[in-house]
Parts: sequence; structure tokens; C-alpha cells
Amino acid sequence: MKRGAASTARSIAAAVLAALFVSLAGTALHRQTVSVAGVELPWGICAALLLLASVQLWLAAWRRSVVPTAVAGIVTYAAVGVLSSGGPAKQLVLADVAGNVWVYGIAGVTFIMLLVASRLRARWNAAVDVASTVRED
Repeated sequence: MKRGAASTARSIAAAVLAALFVSLAGTALHRQTVSVAGVELPWGICAALLLLASVQLWLAAWRRSVVPTAVAGIVTYAAVGVLSSGGPAKQLVLADVAGNVWVYGIAGVTFIMLLVASRLRARWNAAVDVASTVRED
């Protein structure tokens, strides 16, 4: 296998493992709430989606590519879909507000992180071009 293909395979494998972690941890987190003055505030949804965004940004920065970010989003969405499709007594993601925000928030966060990663990639390439012209002088 060529060096570029091995690097891509490594980044995809890391993205799949990270996505499986995010899907399990996010599913455990998304139902968490805190009671403030008698009002239940769902902090778990925010924490789960922030975890997904941070892992996707880390993958994009690590590989300087949007591919691991996209793979992580797709695998996370699929894994949460599997976790939510169990039988009536086995569902980990219910079809309520918290469950819907978690499931559909994955798609939204992935889209946003793909935009952010593509912007950062353009800046990284511009910085590399500047650094290479400085070295030549």
C-alpha cells in the first residue's frame, strides 16, 4: 500500500473508533439534566454535541483533511441509529425532545464542522505556502 493510502486508511480507522466512542458516550450523556429552581435543564444534549464537535475538529486538525470529520459524523449517526432501533424495552435513544435533538443534532454538528474544517484546511495550506516562500528567501 502506498504512503498516501496508508495515511488515509489510518485516518479513517481513527475516525471510526472515535465515532464509536462519541456515539456511546453521547448516548449516555444526552439524557442528563440538572434542576435549577425547579426547572430541568438538559445539559447532557449540549455536552454530547460538544463532544462530537470537539472530536471532529481534532480529527480534522490531526489529518488536515475533512475526510475523517465526515467519516466520524456518518459513523456516529449510524451507530446512534442502531442504538435507537432496539426493541421497545431496549431503546437507548427515545423519540422525545432529547433523543431527537441528539440524533438530528449529529447531522447539524457534522455539517458545521465540515465547513469549519474546510476553512481551516484552506488557512493551513495558505500558511504552508507562506512558510515555504519564506524558507526560499
